[in-house]
Amino acid sequence: MRYWLFKSEPNTWSWDDQVAKADEGEPWDGVRNYQARNNMRAMEVGDLGFFYHSVNEKRIVGVVEVIAEAAQDPTTEDPRWECVTIKALGPFETPVTLADCKEAPELADMILVNNSRLSVQPVTEAEWKLLCKMGGYSGKGA
Repeated sequence: MRYWLFKSEPNTWSWDDQVAKADEGEPWDGVRNYQARNNMRAMEVGDLGFFYHSVNEKRIVGVVEVIAEAAQDPTTEDPRWECVTIKALGPFETPVTLADCKEAPELADMILVNNSRLSVQPVTEAEWKLLCKMGGYSGKGA
């Protein structure tokens, strides 16, 4: 199993929107960055990810699971763009902000800390465990 981080502007697609999709999940569509797309191509069913509210909030708010591997992005006919489907697993008890991440020496090499613009990014197992602890998340994968 691998770990990831999915970023979304909460006014476009929020944690509450993701939760409302329940077990059906939702394609992580609309990504138009090759590195982010390639990260989704590397994902497997069962991989876990953090759901991150970007822009004004800049915080990890919950955990999602990949429920379908990369397939054609339904928002375009361009075959270059693919996306995975994810479902919400559970919220963070305490959201972890980007500032919190930058203050933790153990997260100094985290992609989020060094390249906060990448919308879909890998997370190491050590980063995953620490962030779950910081956020009070004790569900699947914690």
